[in-house]
Amino acid sequence: MLRLTLQGMRARWVTFTGSFVALALGVGLIAATGLALAATFQAPHRGPERFAAAPVVVRAADTLRVSTPIGERTQRLADPRAVPAEVAAELARLGRTVEDRTFPVSYASLGGGADRTGGEGAAAAGHPWSVAAATPYRLTDGRAPRTPGEVVVAVAARERDRSGGGVAVGDRVRVVTPAGADSRTVVGTVAATDFETAVFFTDAEAAQLSPRIDALVVHADAAAVRKAVRNAVRGTGSGIDVLTGDERRRADPDPDRDSEALVSVNALLGTAAGITCFVSVFVVASTFAFAVAQRRREFGLLRTAGATARQIRRTVFAEAVLVAVPASAAGCLLGAVGAPPLAAWMVDSGVAPSWFAIGDQTWPLHTAFWTGLCVAMAGVLTSSWRAGRIKPTEALREAALDNGTMPPSRWLLGALLLLAGLGLLVWSLATDPGEALKRKTYITRPMLLIVGFALYAPVLVPPLVRLVTWLPARLPGATGLLARENAATGVRRTAAVAAPVLITVALAVSLLGTTATINEAKATEAATQTTADYVVAAPGDKGALPAPFVTRAQNIPGAAVSASRSTAVTVLEEGVALVRSEARAVDPAALAAVSRLPVASGRVADLDDGGIVVNEEWLTRTVGQRVRVWLGDGREVTLRIVAVLRTGTGGNGVYVTPRNAPGAPVDRVDVAVRDGADASAVDAALREAGAATRATVLTKDEWLARSHPRSSESTRLGLLLILGIALLYTGIALANTLVMATSDRVGDLAVLRLAGATKPQVLRLVAAEALVVVAVGSLLGGAVAGLNLLGLRGALALLSVRSPLVVPWGDLGAMVAASAVLAVLAAVVPALTALRTRPVEHAGTRE
Repeated sequence: MLRLTLQGMRARWVTFTGSFVALALGVGLIAATGLALAATFQAPHRGPERFAAAPVVVRAADTLRVSTPIGERTQRLADPRAVPAEVAAELARLGRTVEDRTFPVSYASLGGGADRTGGEGAAAAGHPWSVAAATPYRLTDGRAPRTPGEVVVAVAARERDRSGGGVAVGDRVRVVTPAGADSRTVVGTVAATDFETAVFFTDAEAAQLSPRIDALVVHADAAAVRKAVRNAVRGTGSGIDVLTGDERRRADPDPDRDSEALVSVNALLGTAAGITCFVSVFVVASTFAFAVAQRRREFGLLRTAGATARQIRRTVFAEAVLVAVPASAAGCLLGAVGAPPLAAWMVDSGVAPSWFAIGDQTWPLHTAFWTGLCVAMAGVLTSSWRAGRIKPTEALREAALDNGTMPPSRWLLGALLLLAGLGLLVWSLATDPGEALKRKTYITRPMLLIVGFALYAPVLVPPLVRLVTWLPARLPGATGLLARENAATGVRRTAAVAAPVLITVALAVSLLGTTATINEAKATEAATQTTADYVVAAPGDKGALPAPFVTRAQNIPGAAVSASRSTAVTVLEEGVALVRSEARAVDPAALAAVSRLPVASGRVADLDDGGIVVNEEWLTRTVGQRVRVWLGDGREVTLRIVAVLRTGTGGNGVYVTPRNAPGAPVDRVDVAVRDGADASAVDAALREAGAATRATVLTKDEWLARSHPRSSESTRLGLLLILGIALLYTGIALANTLVMATSDRVGDLAVLRLAGATKPQVLRLVAAEALVVVAVGSLLGGAVAGLNLLGLRGALALLSVRSPLVVPWGDLGAMVAASAVLAVLAAVVPALTALRTRPVEHAGTRE
C-alpha cells in the first residue's frame, strides 16, 4: 500500500502540493502569532529609575489593600495622598531630607514650536531642583536654577541645538503650570529619559506651585526611617511606604508601564492568534477534505479492483501523514523566521513598546506543529470514511456527480453550530446586551456562524448559484448557462473554493462594521449627553487645567460653567471582588447646565457630599441604598445612592462631589452659553482666557472629533494586525484551492475544446465560474456579517443608544473585488497552461 500511496501522490502532485502549501502557511501563521503572543507574558525587569541614587524614599501608599475571605485584594489609587507634614518633620531629625514635588507642566519656545508634553498626550513633570541629585538627571549644559523664573529642562541629544528644533540655554520659554502660564528662562539642560520629561524649578517656586509633598528622599538608616514613620503615625505605619533597594522602583513615574503596555499588546495578539488559528484550521481542514473528495473516482476504481474500505482509509491517512509532517515542520520554520519581522513591525508602528522582541520560547512551535498535524488528519477523517464506505458500483457513478454531500452527521453538526451562534446572540440580548459590545463576543460569534454556514454549503450553494447567475444564464451564448450548471453540480468544488471568500467577507465585515458601529455609538452617546457649547480638557491622563483659566472661565458673563475632576472609586462586590470605577467629581447644579445624563432612576440633582451616582453595572444600584466605597485617595466612606445611570456603551461612569475627590485637580471645564447671552462675547472671552493660560478651547464638535474619533490610528493598526495576516492567508488559500480545482478539470476543458469551443470561450467560462463562486462566498459571508451586525444593533437599542448601523461598504467592495481578481487569475492561468496541449491528449488522460 505504501508504494501505491507514493504513486498516487506523484500522479496528483498538484493536489498534494496545494495541501502542503495550505498547511505550511497555516502552521506558519499559528507559529508566528504564537511566538509573538508568548513574548507578551512577561515584561522586562527594570530597577529603580527616577530615584536610583536615593538611599531611602518615603511616600504615601498608592495602592489600596483590602482583606477578603479569599486573601488580600489590591487596586491602584487614583489620587494618592501627600506625605504628612508630621512625618516630614520626624524624618528631618534623622538626617538630611529632600522634599520631592511633582506637578504637570508644559512649555514651548517663545519663538514658536509645539508644546513639550513628554510624549503623545502626556504632560511633562515639574520638580524642585534639589531632588535632581537623587535622580539620573545631571546638567549637560548651563547651571542650576537660582531665582524664580529660571528653569532647567530635559532635552534629548538630537534637540540640544536650535537646528534640531530643541531648546538651548538662554532661550525664553512659555511654561504652563497649575498656577497659569508665564515666560521663563532656560538656564540649564539635562539629558532626557524615557520615563518622563522633566522641568526643574527652584525649590521655593516648586513649593509655591505645588505645596503638597509627594515623596521624601531620606539620607538615614532604613530601619531608623521605618521606626520614625511608625512613631509619626501613632505606631501603625499605615498608608506610608518606606522604599529601599529595588522597591524604589515603585516610586518611579508609572512603574507598571511595561506590564500595562503588554496588556494591550497581549489582548491584540491574543485576538490575532485566535483568528489566525481559526482561519488556518478552517482553511486547512477544507483543503484536505476537498483534496480527498477530488479522488472519489480513483477510490471507486480501487474498490472495483478489490481494495477494501479499510485499505482505502489507510491509504488516505498515510498520504495525509506524508504531507502533514513535512508541511507542519516547514510551517514552524516559516513561523520562526516570520515572528521577528512581525515584532519589528509592531514596534515601528507604535503598537508595541520599543523594547518588545521575540523571546526564546519554543512551546508555540510545538503547539503549531501538532495543531497542523491534527487538523490535517481531521480534514481527511470524514471524507476518507465516506470514501471507504461506498460500494464499488456506486463509486463510479458517484464520482461523476456530487451526490450525498449532506450526511446526517453534517446536518446535525451544522444545526448545532448555527443554533449555538444564534442562541448565544439571543441569550446575550436577553440577559446582558452590553456583552455584545465586547471584543471577545463579536469576534467569537461569527466563527460559530461561519462554520455552520460552511457545513450547510452543499445545501445553500445550488440556490445561491441560480440566484447570482439568473441574469447571465439568460444572456445570449452558453457561457452563463454552463457556468451555472458547472458550479451547481460541482457542489464540493464550489463549496471548497467559496470557503476562503466566506471567511474573508464574514470576518472582515463583522470586525470592521462592529468597531465602526461601536465608535459611532460612543460618539453619538457623548454628543447626546453633552449639551455644552465648549469643552476644555487638560492634556494627558493626569493633566490639570491652570487655576487662573478656571477662575476666568467661571467669571465670564452669560456662561454656565462646570469644572470637574477625574478620580475613581472602588467597591468590594460579593465580599471578594475589588472593583474600581472611573468617576468624576462635579458640582451637580453646574453639571445640570452642561449635560443630559441617561438617568434610569433617582435624581442627579440630589448629589451631595454624602451621595454618589452609580450606573447599572454596579451590584448595588437601588436609589436610597448605602454602599461602602474607597475614594481615590484610599479613604473608606459609606455613601448613599442618589441616582442610577443607564449602562450605555460602557462610558457612563460614577459621579461624586469635589469633597470626595481630595487631591484631584480640575482637568475639564464644560461651558454652555446661557439663554439670551451674547454667544460671540462668551466665545471671545473664553478664547482670550485660553490663550492667556495656554488652555486649548474646543467647540463641542471639535471635542467630539478629538475625543471620540470614528477611526483612530491605533484602531486601524490593531485591525490591520488582526485581519491583515488572516486575510492574506485566505487570499493565498483561495488561489491555491482554485489552482487545485482547475488543474483537476483539464479533461473537462479538453472535452469542451473537442466539442468546438475556442480557447477564449473556454477561458471566459473558467473566469465566469470563478466569479460565480466568489459571489456565492460573498453572499454567505455577508449573511454571517449581517446577522452579527443586526445583533449589535439590537444590543445598542436595548442599551438605549440610538445610533446608526455602520456597514463598511467600501471595504466590502474592495475585498470582493480583490477576491474576484485573484480567483479569475488563479483559475485562468492553470487553464491557459492546460489549453496549450492538444485537447485529444487531455481527453484521453487516465485519472
